[in-house]
Parts: sequence; structure tokens; C-alpha cells
Amino acid sequence: MNELLSELDSVFQSPTIKPTFDYVHVVLSLFLFGENTEGIGRYRLQKELEIGAGTVKSLFNKLKTVTKYIIVPSEGDLKAGELQRRGHVLTQKGFVFLAKVKKKIPLLRKADLKYLKEIIIKQEDVNSYFCLVKKSSTKLRYGVEQRDAAIKVNGSGATCLVYDGVNLFFPTKSKIKDDTNNTQINPETLNYFKSEIEAAKVKIEKNDVIIIGSGDNYQKARLATLNAALTLL
Repeated sequence: MNELLSELDSVFQSPTIKPTFDYVHVVLSLFLFGENTEGIGRYRLQKELEIGAGTVKSLFNKLKTVTKYIIVPSEGDLKAGELQRRGHVLTQKGFVFLAKVKKKIPLLRKADLKYLKEIIIKQEDVNSYFCLVKKSSTKLRYGVEQRDAAIKVNGSGATCLVYDGVNLFFPTKSKIKDDTNNTQINPETLNYFKSEIEAAKVKIEKNDVIIIGSGDNYQKARLATLNAALTLL
């Protein structure tokens, strides 16, 4: 188990029934709490994570009482019911852990399929996300483990691209630099990813990996992308 993810082990410890959510649901929930600083509730998180009502309730309880990563905001003169409707927010401890994750996965966003024709051949009824995983190419073999991780959370699959400091390549059994004709991504796709990464105020560097995950809705595509990324931590 990766040292970073091992910090979440306590969330899965139970004297009775093991939680039915996985590490990816915990990490994605923290991304979502980080994006929704005004608060996010159980119903919204349930839809975003594609899990059941009982499962999301358990996840909320673990994040609140075990890791202490989330809390109901208590500022102002709001009544208890109004506070609950606002949802939960990250605590300082939650922000610190999320910052550690974002140091490795600084970007997770929807992908524009029109730039991915070389990667996702069949684009009907497909939704896609992509993420950047920093300095992780040495942990990547041929992308099979990442594809399997995407499918495990009901995604359609995942494709990995390695940045060599100049171009993006598909990972292959041969050394990337010796097989450029077959594995190099076209300039339009490269420029698309570079512009998206730059717009997010993130820098792409040599040995970074881009993962493109797909699914029949955006929620599944996002889960597929992130679960694939967690295999490289």
C-alpha cells in the first residue's frame, strides 16, 4: 500500500462490516469537498461518487469522526437544520491531506473528446476525464493495471500517456524513444493537454503521466480516471 493512501487505512477498519466504499471514493470525496468550500451534503456526494445512500452515510461518518477531515460549519447565526443543509466542509486536517494528494495528482478535469480521437476511437455514448500524475512514469508498465483499475469502478477503461519533456507517448514494451513512429501522440492532442494543464496553473514535466479515463457518464469517467491514477502513487 502506498504511504499516502495508508493514511486512510483507519477509514476501512471496522469491528463488524467492512465499508463498501474504496480508497478512490474517499480521495474523490476530498477533491469534491475542496472544490465546494461552501459545503457539500450527502445526497450530492452520493450522486457524484455513484454509491448508495447507506454507503455515503458511512463514508461521511468515517471522514467526520475517524479521520476528522470534514466538519459541519458552525459560523454565523444559522440554525442546526440550516447548517446541515449547507453540508460539510474540509477541516484544516482535511485540507492538509488533500494538498498531499494534489502534489501527486494536481489536475482532474473533464476531457474534450474532439481532441482525443486518436485515443478514444469509439466516441458514441462516451464521457471522459483526464488527470496528471506527477513523476510517475517509472511506476507505469504498459497501462494494463490502470485500465483494470478503471473497469473495477464501472468505467469503460483508461489510457496512459507518458511525457518525455517534449512529446507524449503511449507506454510500450520497447523503450519509448526507440518507437516514436508508433507511440507518439499527434501535436494537436499534445497542445490540447498542455493548454489545459497550463490553464490550471500546473506545470507538466518529464516523466509525468496523463491518464484519460472513460465511462458512460461523467461520474464513472472521473472515478475511472482517479482510480487508475491511484495505482501510480
